Formats: sequence, C-alpha cells, structure tokens
Amino acid sequence: MPEHPKTPSAGVSRRSLLRFGAGAAALLPIGFVTACGAGSSREAETVRIAYQQFGTGEFWANWIDAAAEKFTAAFPDLSVEPVPIVAAENDYFTKNELLMSSPRTSPDIAYEDMFILLSDVSAGYLQPIDQFVENWEPWSSIAEASSEAVVAEDGRIYGVPTHTDTRALWFNKEVLSDAGLPEDWAPGTWDDVLDAARTIKDQLSEVAPFFMFSGKAQGEKASMQGFQMLLYGTGATLYDEDTQMWNVGSEGFLQSLEFIRTIFQEELTLSVSQHLDPNIEETIFGRYLPEGQLGIQLDGSWVSQNWTDGGARPWPEWTDTMGLARMPTRDGGGNGWVTVSGGWCLTIPEYATDPKTAFSFIEQLCETETLLDFTIANNYITVREDIAEDERYLTYSPTVEFFTELLDGAFYRPALPAYPEVSNAIQDAMEAVMTMSQEPEQALASYDAAVKGIVGSENVQDSPR
Repeated sequence: MPEHPKTPSAGVSRRSLLRFGAGAAALLPIGFVTACGAGSSREAETVRIAYQQFGTGEFWANWIDAAAEKFTAAFPDLSVEPVPIVAAENDYFTKNELLMSSPRTSPDIAYEDMFILLSDVSAGYLQPIDQFVENWEPWSSIAEASSEAVVAEDGRIYGVPTHTDTRALWFNKEVLSDAGLPEDWAPGTWDDVLDAARTIKDQLSEVAPFFMFSGKAQGEKASMQGFQMLLYGTGATLYDEDTQMWNVGSEGFLQSLEFIRTIFQEELTLSVSQHLDPNIEETIFGRYLPEGQLGIQLDGSWVSQNWTDGGARPWPEWTDTMGLARMPTRDGGGNGWVTVSGGWCLTIPEYATDPKTAFSFIEQLCETETLLDFTIANNYITVREDIAEDERYLTYSPTVEFFTELLDGAFYRPALPAYPEVSNAIQDAMEAVMTMSQEPEQALASYDAAVKGIVGSENVQDSPR
C-alpha cells in the first residue's frame, strides 16, 4: 500500500468514493469543459482521474472503483472522483487536453494513449514524475520498450505504462467455412487476404468480407491498426531513426493506399458511410462478428473483451467461432508478418492539485493484483514482468499466447511530438482514397505536403521509389 501522501483537512465524505460505481458520475457531454470551467471548484482531498469511457463497457470504471476501495480504506480522509469522457477517439484527446489546460478543470490523473503523450508534454499539459517512480519498486519490472516510450525529449519520465497490445487478423471461422475457405486460414500475402475477401463476397452476398478502420472518423485506430499494419508490411516506415528524418514519397505508403482503394472499389468492405461512423466498432463487435455478418477484421489483441462476461456484448461462443491469423507482409517477405504495438499510461497533469497524492493513487491502480485484474478483464497484454509470470495471466484467454508472441516482431509508432499531426495526415490520405476524391498518387502527394508543413522541409527525406 502506498504511503500516506499528505495530511489533508478532514471532512470529505466517504460517500463520494463510489459515485461512479453508483452511476452518478457525469458522462461528459460536448459542453462539459465550458460548463465546468465556468464555475467549478476543486477539493485538494479529492483525486480526480480522467479516462475514456468506451461505449457501454465498464472495465475501466471497475478498475478505478476497485483501486478506490483500497485507497480510501487506507486514507479515509481522501476520496476518488472518476471523470469518464464519452467520446470518439480524436474527440477524447481534445476534451482531455481542454480539461488539463485550466487549473479549474484539470484532473489530477489523466489516462493517455502513449501516441499523444509527447505532444501533450510539449504543450505543457503534463508534469514529470521521475521523483515518484525512482523509488517505486514495480517500475523496474516494466518492459524496456514501454518505459522508454514515456520518456520525453528532455529525458524526464511523464507516465506509468499500464498495458500494451498487438494486432492481427480476426476472422469468423463459420463465415470462412460457408464460403469454402479453411477454418485454419493463414494468408501469406496481401493478395491472399484480398482473394479471401473476394471469395466471401462471391459466395455470401449478405456478408461484409473484410474490415479495417479507415478515415478521419476512426482517428488513431485508422492510422495504427489500419494503415500502419499495411505500411510496415511493405518495408517502409514513417520515420527514419538513423537519419532522424520523416519519410516522404514512399512507395510503401502508395502501395498501402492502393490496398485501401482496392477494398473500397471492389466493395470488399462495409460502405463508406459506415466507415465514417465514429461508433462503428460497437456495431462490429456487438452484431456483425457475433452474428456472422462480417468475415475478416484487422484489429487488436483486446477485441474479445467485448464478448466476455461483463463485456458490451457477451458471446460465450467466440472462443470456438473466432480464429486468428498473423497479418502478412505485402509479398510475404521479411519475416512474413507484421504487427504494430502501442499502449496506454497514467499521467499527472501540470495543474494536478497535489502530485504526490495523485501518484499514490497511481500506485494503487498499478498494485499487482489490481492491475492484473484489469489486464485480464480487458484482454490486454501486460508490460509488467511480475504480471507476465502470474499463472492467472498466462491462462486467462485462449488468445493471450498468440498476441504476446507477436511482441517480439512489433513495430512502434514514432515517439515524437509531431506524430499526432502526422497521424491526422494519414487519416486524411486514407479518407481521400476511400471516398474516391483522390487517386492514391494524389493522396500521397497531399500527405507529403502535409508532413513537410508539420515538421518542416528540412526534417523530411525522399524514400526510394
């Protein structure tokens, strides 16, 4: 249990602890920040934690509630106030940043996707936490790739990683079987993926053959588990670590856009209007995959959390119905497959009321048993050695071994402040191609121009064509 962070004044009601668990915490509407900033007051005895509320899922709320129970039992003069932000992916980052930008509205802890972390550091939203983690025992058990990802350009630490993930092809074995494809389907190239989608379209007219997140409405999902799962399979990269330059004019980027054009032009995926729905993933996991209306989905290791007890759409049969395949490289070259890895972390905003108290609650959130329960409930991949060795973790899901093994060959997004803007440019290029407003070559040129504007022409290099 963390040490008492301070000795605050008495008088905070214990009843405020489980306001989220009781269903009374507000789910932030569009106007929340304005209303909150106009007349809110912050109590030093209350730890406010902001996080993204994914649809109807309660796993993150349950995690915070469980940690809060233990935390306030140890420190009855403190309380915890969850601040769930219900929003599409890009909107969440914007709302979180608006909250953090003012001392009146800032949470004391913010849960951040690590791709946005360095951008928020550069903007001055977050404060370093070196002084807290240096004597915190679990820090040494965090995987090196994850601990390095929360270090900014100033060499300071700004977040505590909680989990990571990998990506692959999920497929409905019954759909593939009905289409005449093997239930142990294992594509070796992009053409194999496209041919399987074409077969499903030909044999099962009411089934969407293939889906990958694409376009601006899908935010970082489109960039990461969509586009970059293609790009790194061509041998190309967004950023050259050796030269410290952003790549433009990339043949691999063009090939990735051409793949996207193919699936939309040949109607091998859902309609453009469905792709432009920021909440389409709820429909996919709640209906299309369980009801056999979708054949193949390019997505992450956490997907099955939707189908477990307590998930948004319990589906006990998923373990028998759903199959997994590694995403192949474009022509089967390299090691033959590709995955991209990411993760989330807990941070302390610049305007936190009391950073020491905030970190004490982070310690409780990351206490081994509490974090283990959260990892299992969400079907996440742990970044902690102590949790990775736990028998409960090793056996909690039939997919955990498959996705954990992918970590050895994983690519990572460029850990640079400019990346979120580059990611937005990727989404623009994807959307231009999928809506047929630009040819792939034109979308590539637009992307290249956008990147030069974001990072400066002196920080880009031409890739071999």
